[in-house]
Amino acid sequence: MPKTLKLGLPKGSLQESTLKLFRKAGYHISVSSRSYYPEFDDPEIDAMLIRAQEMAGYIEKGILDCGLTGKDWILEQGADVHEVTELIYAKEGLRPVRWVIAVPNDSKIKTVKDLNGKRIATELVGFTKKYLKSKGVKAEVDFSWGATEVKPPHLADAIVELTETGTSLRANNLRIVETILESSTRFIANKKAWKDKWKRQKMENIVMLLKGALAAEETVGLKMNVPEKALKKVLSLLPSMHSPTISTLTEEGWFDLDVVINEKTVRDLIPKLKKAGATGIVEYQLNKVIP
Repeated sequence: MPKTLKLGLPKGSLQESTLKLFRKAGYHISVSSRSYYPEFDDPEIDAMLIRAQEMAGYIEKGILDCGLTGKDWILEQGADVHEVTELIYAKEGLRPVRWVIAVPNDSKIKTVKDLNGKRIATELVGFTKKYLKSKGVKAEVDFSWGATEVKPPHLADAIVELTETGTSLRANNLRIVETILESSTRFIANKKAWKDKWKRQKMENIVMLLKGALAAEETVGLKMNVPEKALKKVLSLLPSMHSPTISTLTEEGWFDLDVVINEKTVRDLIPKLKKAGATGIVEYQLNKVIP
C-alpha cells in the first residue's frame, strides 16, 4: 500500500486563497461543491477540508498529519503541534489579520479597562478571556455564532472580531478600541508525524513549493537588452534579489539582462531603465521563486 500524507485544508474564508496557493505551487486540485475531500494529482496526498477553527485539534490527535490554519486558532485550542512555517496570506491579501476589540462609534468605552462588567461577543472566547484576565478586566464573554458585527449595542457592549482591512467594522458603525492578537496562516504538523522521515520530507517539499508560490506573488521577472555603454547605469537601477543574469547577444556590444524584482517597484523602474538605455523590456509573471 503506498504511503500517504493526511493533509488538512481550511474550509471557509481561507479555502479559496489556500486552493489558489496550492495550484500556483504546482498541484492540480479538484473540489466538488458537496465534497469535503479535494482530489490532488499527487497520489501521496490524502486531503480533507476542515474548518480552520478545528484544524489544530485534529492534527494534535494525529487524525491528520498536517494542515494549514491560523495562529489564532492554534492558541484558541491550546493545541500541542509542531509549527513548520508561517505563510503570510489571508482571505483578501498577503498580510496578517487582526483580532480587535470593537465598539459602536458612540460608545463610552475608550480603553480595555472600560470593559469591566460589560458583555463581549466573539468566536475567539478562550483567548479573549485570557487576554482580559491579563489586563485585570472582568467581563462576560459570550460565544458568537456569526454576524458578530451586528451584536452591539443591543446584544453586546463590545465584540472581539477578526479583520483584515477594517472595512466591515466601519460599515457597521464600529470603531476599534485595541488589537489583541495579530495572526497569520501556519503550516502545522502532528509531532509524531513530523518525526516520521518520509512524512517530514513530504511536508518540507510541500512547504518549499508553497513559500515559493507566495514569494512569486510579490515579484516579477524583467528581461531587457542593454548596450555596453549603458550597462553600468542600468545595473545601478536594479534592486534585485540576487545579481541579475547577464548574457551576451549575437550583436556585438549588447547584453541581455534577466532579473527578479519586487512588483511594487516596476511601475517607477521601467521608465528609468528605458531612459538609461535599456530596450526590449519585457515584464513577466512568476509561478514560484525558490531561494
